[in-house]
Amino acid sequence: MNHSEIFYSIQGEGMYVGMPSVFFRFSGCPLRCVWCDTPYTSWEAEKKKVSVQQATDSINEYGCEHVVITGGEPYAQTKALEQLCLQLHADHYLTIETAGVIYHPTLADLISLSPKLSNSVPVGQAQAEKHDHFRLNYKVLARFQEQHVCQWKFVIDRSEDIAEVEDIETDLQIPRNHIFLMPQGKTQPEVAGKSQWLAELCKGHGWRFSPRLHVDLWGDTRGV
Repeated sequence: MNHSEIFYSIQGEGMYVGMPSVFFRFSGCPLRCVWCDTPYTSWEAEKKKVSVQQATDSINEYGCEHVVITGGEPYAQTKALEQLCLQLHADHYLTIETAGVIYHPTLADLISLSPKLSNSVPVGQAQAEKHDHFRLNYKVLARFQEQHVCQWKFVIDRSEDIAEVEDIETDLQIPRNHIFLMPQGKTQPEVAGKSQWLAELCKGHGWRFSPRLHVDLWGDTRGV
């Protein structure tokens, strides 16, 4: 399977923020978010090969309960993802981070869904039309909602994004306390500049604010 990195850090987002976790990052993604913070898994996807057993052995070496399978898009390599989860699930708490554009039954304790809003469209780029067409798949999102424990993380760049979150919340009947809003940004000043007004919007809607702790601590750095 194609991957870019395996590393030990803390979870920077969502309900387990601050939790020591091992991250396995798949490489390859059908989307092209304009603000993608891991372009080495999407725009210019690395193709480092690793077997499921090799990945499992590397993850287990850390002796850490929480494992986060992320990307790129993990569900773009469905068979490998399924096998990796089968290997890890008995001894680990598994979170899969996904954009929710592909569904496949998987063993996981938490599905961390991050549907892409219109702020993700790479306007003026050749990939813009394809990205915009595939970025929201309500049938897939509903399937995840029905079959798994989910948290919903939305990357917010501007106040106008809130109307899109409201539409998704209503259409899929998502419990408010399962929705996290995160400020878009790759550096600490960018994240800080959007955090205060975004926190106020969360208060007004009953949603949860998510920091981007890894950005606050290490900035735009790989392997953290």
